Amino acid sequence: MLKTSVKSPLTIRLCQPRGFCAGVDRAIQIVVLALKKYGAPVYVRHEIVHNRYVVEGLQNLGAVFIEELDEIPPDHRHCPVVFSAHGVPKSVPADAQARQLFYLDATCPLVSKVHKQAMRHQRLGRHVLLIGHAGHPEVIGTMGQLPEGSVTLIETDADVQGFVPRDPSALGFVTQTTLSVEDTAGIVRALQERFPQMMAPSAESICYATTNRQEAVKETAPGADLFLIVGAPNSSNSRRLVEVAERAGAKMSLLVQRASEIPWEEIGEISTLGLSAGASAPEIIVDEIIDAFRARFDVSVELAVTATETENFPVMSALRDVELTAADMAFVNGTA
Repeated sequence: MLKTSVKSPLTIRLCQPRGFCAGVDRAIQIVVLALKKYGAPVYVRHEIVHNRYVVEGLQNLGAVFIEELDEIPPDHRHCPVVFSAHGVPKSVPADAQARQLFYLDATCPLVSKVHKQAMRHQRLGRHVLLIGHAGHPEVIGTMGQLPEGSVTLIETDADVQGFVPRDPSALGFVTQTTLSVEDTAGIVRALQERFPQMMAPSAESICYATTNRQEAVKETAPGADLFLIVGAPNSSNSRRLVEVAERAGAKMSLLVQRASEIPWEEIGEISTLGLSAGASAPEIIVDEIIDAFRARFDVSVELAVTATETENFPVMSALRDVELTAADMAFVNGTA
């Protein structure tokens, strides 16, 4: 008689909300709509969002990803070029216009809001402090909205202590939208202690999706043997979720892009798994990971709902006359 192995029980605490936010959904939709309206190729400057699955899916549809506009062949100047959800410096659309390129700006409206907040500080005579991570596309884009020398990047407490302004009474700050809420609050407090006259932005810079996903992870992490975050290594909001899970009490927290990256030998025996996804990770990969655990464990899923998101950012008017099929919408929504 064949012996059947008994699977160990595993409870998966599945965070809600998780995955795609309204800004990511809009950016992907813009590329898909542009392909349907104008045909391939559609050029995309930088990864439209930080997710390899999404990028490869768009490449299969005819999108061509580039890092700089000079990579577009001269005979393809008529093809649309899409700017990524992270935002771009002012020099990029100016360069596009100089090259007579047709461009579509997929910058997340919440990133654009930070741009406006920074420009308002500068317009009112304040030196701008940008709290963020050096080299991140969003930081490059935000700094590129302002004249050189009018903005200083603050990454750490050491940067706070080392910053010497020309006029301590004329400062204003903004933040990258995808930062750790707790870490950012600490840096802001340190800045306010040193520069009590520093002005805050007119509205919170860290976006709703970042805050909601961090809160969901914080609530579900205590007691978890393992917490998996679905996301890319270059995704700031995904990496912050890993840190939040560790701080909130998960015994181990890992970032994975696909189920194939799960280090099964390293995981060992677990009974409670926390699971969430960064704002640029599609739901289909979350399903793939749950299926991978079902193959090894007797899984029960507990949905941990901490917020309901209803935000929707419409695409630009030039693309609103294009209809998407059910298959298109499944890809845009991350379910296919």
